[in-house]
Amino acid sequence: MKEVPIWQKSNLTLEEAAAYSGIGINKLRSMTDSDECKFVLWNGTKRLIKRRKLDEYLDKAFSI
Repeated sequence: MKEVPIWQKSNLTLEEAAAYSGIGINKLRSMTDSDECKFVLWNGTKRLIKRRKLDEYLDKAFSI
């Protein structure tokens, strides 16, 4: 099976999102714990990061 590059995936694991964004896993985990977080997708207990929404969030953010 051919592996899809991170920048082409719709949803990323915490580890992939950390590698993609340069933000630490613990910081991403705390950011996505909030009910207001628009870039987290829960699949049962598995936390996935919506890549495009994360990009939009980071484009507008001054600090995290």
